[in-house]
Amino acid sequence: MRRHTCIIRFGEGMETQVILTPAHWVYLCGVVAIIATLVCRANVVAPAILATFATAYAFNGSFPSAIESVFYGPLTAARELFNIFLVISLMIAFLNALKRLNADVRMVLPIQKVMVNGHIAFFVLAGVSYLLSLFFWPTPAVPLIAGILLPAAIYAGVPALGAALCIAIAGLGTALSSDFILKVAPGISAKAAAVALPAVADKAMLLSLITGGVALTIAYLKIRKSILKPDELHLERWEATQVTASGVVVTAGASSGGTISGSASSGSTVAKLPGRDVLTAAQDVWSRIFAIATPVAFLGIVVYMVVPRIVPGMKGPSGAAAAALVGGVAALLMVIAVAGRDWRGICRGTAEHITEGFVFSFRAMSSVLPIAGFFFIGVANTAGPILGLPPSASAPGLLADLVRAGEAYIPHNAYFVSYGILLAGMITGIDGSGFAGLPLTGALAGALGRSVNFDVSTLAAIGQMGSVWTGKTLTAWSALAAVSSFARVPVLQAVRHLAVPVITGLLISTLVAILIW
Repeated sequence: MRRHTCIIRFGEGMETQVILTPAHWVYLCGVVAIIATLVCRANVVAPAILATFATAYAFNGSFPSAIESVFYGPLTAARELFNIFLVISLMIAFLNALKRLNADVRMVLPIQKVMVNGHIAFFVLAGVSYLLSLFFWPTPAVPLIAGILLPAAIYAGVPALGAALCIAIAGLGTALSSDFILKVAPGISAKAAAVALPAVADKAMLLSLITGGVALTIAYLKIRKSILKPDELHLERWEATQVTASGVVVTAGASSGGTISGSASSGSTVAKLPGRDVLTAAQDVWSRIFAIATPVAFLGIVVYMVVPRIVPGMKGPSGAAAAALVGGVAALLMVIAVAGRDWRGICRGTAEHITEGFVFSFRAMSSVLPIAGFFFIGVANTAGPILGLPPSASAPGLLADLVRAGEAYIPHNAYFVSYGILLAGMITGIDGSGFAGLPLTGALAGALGRSVNFDVSTLAAIGQMGSVWTGKTLTAWSALAAVSSFARVPVLQAVRHLAVPVITGLLISTLVAILIW
């Protein structure tokens, strides 16, 4: 097996050796093929499966093992991403239960006073997404937004794609790329770069706002002409929309016309919604209760998560626990809502809604699994099971090795180094985690920054921007899949529409960083 040895020098007296094998080159070809397929607006499942097989065969030279990797890749991805599947399923089940009570429409009526039209609704959605994600990360924030604000924005006239872009840019990108409250991301970057955490955190905050501001502006201009006047039919048609694994949007059962009868404040308003069942007096009472209880319950979760960030010494839930809390509350409220609709059919209704939720999440995200499986084969933490290595064996980090090898060819100039580290962050972010590449970009920032006499904390923040923004807004196998599922748009469509705004924002924020620091 031929190997290419690349010596990379990191400052005086420092050098590291990267040995590129055929597996590295095959994996690189697979990445390029998938990116090219995305650019051509085609589905990337087939290239991902073939690239997984080819990479595994190049690594171990075993035909049976390579075939097995095609199975183990999606299986590993399913293990890593099942928490997203589960949260989506429980929230969709809950939203369907609310729909049976007509509580979903009644719940968004008060928010109409703020979201008076689609243009204002777009920026209100962005602001709330940013604040919630800044305090306790997007994973638990997205279901909260999807359960309350997303239907209101759709009602106000924001297209589903525009809502998905808005939440992704403001929450997954702007908030998480700075991680200014929890400081996990800047902490990793600062430690790897051997600089003070506040210096990285402050610069990352400014760069995230610049990137997010540019991206959000471009996204708004892209969907501005698609914004419609507020109408109940927008919500009806959106709720009847399904996304298939092939990315085709199928709408069935949407109302053909009509409006809500009665005034917005009348007790019979939602009971006479076109295309829905007329509620009994008792069911209408439950509809009113859930229209209030749903936002109150989720607001309580927000308070429970935020207060520990403000009160010193008070412990709060972690990111994973917070997501579990959201999913658990949704499941319990769903059971109560089913009982309020028909307590005799609580067992049947609950099972039906759970099934509908899982069908929805798998229909929307099933194609993500083989794609994620290919990229996970390039990450040391997840490559072992896919390649059939024993648990005690050290798995290769194909993606990180390629980045290290590429950094050796970056000229030692402030502009080249800055954009080179941005590119390194974007490449490492392809795995979908956003944070996995931070140790590498931080280490590169520390080594290259000192060698070219450029501010190390600035370079670390730039690498952090590239890694997190790419990992969370430009990869279909990240939390973006949850955003797209809730918004009912194909995730690959969201990726294509996010590419230009996000990349433009990253290029501009990096240029600003070079000029001011």
